[in-house]
Amino acid sequence: MKLKKWIVAGSAILVAAGAAPWGVGYVTEQQWFQAVDEVNRSQAFVTMETDQYQRGLLGADATGSLVVIDPSTGEHHRVDFRMTVSHGVTGSLMDFQPVDGWQPEGADWFPEGDPRLTLETRLWGSGVLELKMPVTRIQSPDGIENLRSSGGLARLDVGSMGQQADLLVVMPGLQLDSPEAQVSIDDFQAEQSMEWLSGDIWTGSGTMTIKQLSFLGPGAPRMTVEGLAVDSRSEANDDGSRLDSEVSFSLDSTRMEGQAYGPHRVTLSLEHLDVANWNDFSTNLAEMQALALQDPDDPQAAFEQQMVLMQRVNDSLQGLVAAGFSAGIPELSVSTPEGVVEGSLSLSHPELSEEERQQMLMVMQRLTGQVDLSLPAALAENYPSVRMQAAPLIKQGLLVEEGDRLVLEGRMKDMVLTINGQDLPLPPLF
Repeated sequence: MKLKKWIVAGSAILVAAGAAPWGVGYVTEQQWFQAVDEVNRSQAFVTMETDQYQRGLLGADATGSLVVIDPSTGEHHRVDFRMTVSHGVTGSLMDFQPVDGWQPEGADWFPEGDPRLTLETRLWGSGVLELKMPVTRIQSPDGIENLRSSGGLARLDVGSMGQQADLLVVMPGLQLDSPEAQVSIDDFQAEQSMEWLSGDIWTGSGTMTIKQLSFLGPGAPRMTVEGLAVDSRSEANDDGSRLDSEVSFSLDSTRMEGQAYGPHRVTLSLEHLDVANWNDFSTNLAEMQALALQDPDDPQAAFEQQMVLMQRVNDSLQGLVAAGFSAGIPELSVSTPEGVVEGSLSLSHPELSEEERQQMLMVMQRLTGQVDLSLPAALAENYPSVRMQAAPLIKQGLLVEEGDRLVLEGRMKDMVLTINGQDLPLPPLF
């Protein structure tokens, strides 16, 4: 009797295991079409289409296209692809290939094997998109331009039904040689952790580093920068209604014509940004940009729609500013052979009451700001290009000498910019 129970249980397990790929395949197909629809709805510059999707028990085959729109010209760039899907017990593996191949016929861009682009999905809504790039050698037909790469890896790990993501990009080395420039990048790495907050806003932190970057242009000395790092963070406050964000750029040293100087550092910050108003503003702006790329049948109707969108963009911008914010450059430090250039910049707007918002005519009315800049006077003395820019500012008193430095101190309030004691009324621009 016990043996029969084990046989029944074992048979049930085998049936479930055999049927699992079919169920996984069904869910994978639904997830694929949902993802394509989300990509197309979330922005206007990349469009995906699925021509065919033929699902079987253990796998599927599909074809489609990816169209990228150049926002500056409106040009469409199309890539047709085919996709091979393997179904497992808890997920599927999708392998993408361009229909025309990864390289032109007869070319030898990838001597050690082709790139591989895959998407691994799971039933519970997670997935890993991964691109593995092999050693690359690309030469233009005339032999003038050359691109060489040691390969690399890009991986996007998505979880929580698309509401969390971790990005990793690694590229040990890349070189570009052309008549216009010679560029080399050593040890590029980027990591980013993101969590969806609302609309188009994501929070998280990330780091991008380059060990060394070298640039040589025609008629100019080679410039090499070492230890480049970009650190960013964004976090939500007040139950997700406000956003604080900061990005810092740092550089260990810059070398040119045998001289090296550094370190350098610049930090950008944004605080207390209203999330709902920002989403409203970005949505209206995106719609206006998408309309500008269209070729309308009725130019007059398109013009009127453009005017309506422009008014919506202006209204949403006023709403964003009226909610209050502060932004600026809290830290600027650039090392030069003559000394350090230091400065800071801040701009803020108070949060307005409902009555004050109704009376708000312009964004600039309640803006306040502060700017400070200090640089070595020797910079203006030793470099003609700097001297040409600094001379009229010194003459007008906007740069004043304090010892061996040139200093600018500015404050803005009530649409008046005061620099080193001089009041400069600002025009009502917006």
